[in-house]
Amino acid sequence: MKSLANAFATCAFPLFCILIAQPVQAADAIIHDAEHNVLLAQHAERWAREDKEIDARLAELRSKNGGKPPNIVYILLDDVGFGEIGMSDMDVVRGYGTPRIADLATEGLSLMRMYTEPSCTPTRVAMMTGRYAVRTGTTEAKAVVAGDGLSGWEVTLAEVLSKAGYETVHMGKWHLGDIEESLATKQGFDYAEHPMHQQGQMAIMNQTAETEGLTIGQSRKLRADTFELDKTFRTNPHAMVYGVVGKKGGPMREVNFKAGEVYTQNHYNRMEEGYKNGVLKQLERLAKGNKPFFLQYWPQHPLSFTRSDIKQSKTLNGGPVPESLVKVDGWIGEILDKIDTLGIAENTVVMVMGDNGPFMQYADKSGQSDRIYRGGKAQHLEGGVRVNAFIRWPAAIKAGIRAQDIIHVSDLFTTFARFAGAKENIPRDRLIDGVDQTAMMLLGETKGRRDYVFVYEGPTLKSIVKQQYKFHLPPPGSNPIGAPIFDLYKNPREDRPQDAIAYGVGFGVPFVNMAKRHLGTKQKYPDRKPGQDVPYGGIENLRPETKALIARMATMIKAKKSN
Repeated sequence: MKSLANAFATCAFPLFCILIAQPVQAADAIIHDAEHNVLLAQHAERWAREDKEIDARLAELRSKNGGKPPNIVYILLDDVGFGEIGMSDMDVVRGYGTPRIADLATEGLSLMRMYTEPSCTPTRVAMMTGRYAVRTGTTEAKAVVAGDGLSGWEVTLAEVLSKAGYETVHMGKWHLGDIEESLATKQGFDYAEHPMHQQGQMAIMNQTAETEGLTIGQSRKLRADTFELDKTFRTNPHAMVYGVVGKKGGPMREVNFKAGEVYTQNHYNRMEEGYKNGVLKQLERLAKGNKPFFLQYWPQHPLSFTRSDIKQSKTLNGGPVPESLVKVDGWIGEILDKIDTLGIAENTVVMVMGDNGPFMQYADKSGQSDRIYRGGKAQHLEGGVRVNAFIRWPAAIKAGIRAQDIIHVSDLFTTFARFAGAKENIPRDRLIDGVDQTAMMLLGETKGRRDYVFVYEGPTLKSIVKQQYKFHLPPPGSNPIGAPIFDLYKNPREDRPQDAIAYGVGFGVPFVNMAKRHLGTKQKYPDRKPGQDVPYGGIENLRPETKALIARMATMIKAKKSN
């Protein structure tokens, strides 16, 4: 029996595989993966009819709004998996509630089969570019200085919307790289306030967390360095850049942190309050303008692991993440109230969702667990890639619907572009994984245009979802008939592989053929490398300790770029 790796290089039905791997759309159409073309061949006529209806509906909405497309407010919560927000019946299981997000769910559409990538950076890249993160080379969620990030070659949703006349603002976590070309203001945003890294630095490596024992080995205060010959091995988190602010076309500046200062949990909490207050101020400013706007808010909270800053628990759970999540729910309520007060709610799309499953390494301590689906952050299991997602657009989306169509976070890139009348700005020189899901959102459940997802862990394809089934790729040399295949309705925790042989007889080869088609497209559209450069370019006021950190890393970064 050939190994699965070798099998991917051939096809059981060569001509069939070649034909459907090629785009069958018009010459100016968006280039999608082979699997989309399989569906297009079966549904092209119906989708064309629906698209005419959608175009007419969007034109009508724009006409009623003075010729303007909708505003878009996109809120992405960190490490919050399915069942952790917006589902009131789960309050008795979780020991906390998120009433404002739950209200948003009843006022809009609940996307019950939203898939993301397994960790922070890959999900954010997929949403921003409409491409699986593996295609961009940004497959890791890095916590310290790395000298790489999202390449300037990639085209982001902010750039697509800017070309259509939108004003674009980003507030909060970014986590798409620490080099100049990866900065939010270099990736299409007119204005941005964001940390340079993520909560590994902010929430786990702050002095308070170190003292409470959440991280070990970083602080020089808490160890002797008698035998440390290599002084570059351990990163000093307090020498890294924290929060930056800037405008498109200009430099960024680090703010709210001085030379020699030590970052604590209080710094982190103030930073998060500042981003939330900044969103409220930006809404006031943007609402007064004549342009439609895209306001992106990615809070770093609810990730918070210290207990010494909790004055009094407000939840039955009592964990630091639920306590923080309840606070963030209130912040989202403030944002929704502001949108209502400004009189722009009717034609403003608001979306709230998680980016991946919970951080299981801190399970119980944090107050989180995997609950319904097994697994969490960094894993291809459902618990790592299934999240709650809620979208409200009063003028266009029917309230109170729970759609079970499959959707992937990359689909938001293409769908939001359609909402904005900006699909012509999506590049046609690369493969776009994001599928336009406007039909499902405007016309309702069963109108989705995806019944599959390819799930990666880092650069490795680990599983494939198709309809209600999930295929875990077997190791090389294995017979796909015996590979683990799960019916997600019968076994949502993917923990009974003894069922695999029964499914494998019928589905093993079809899943393998899906993998061949998917991987085969990479011959024409190969995965790219991330951008690479010396860290912190484009920031004009680096602290002395930050400059020293960069100098120590320079040789390593140059060696990496040359390989």
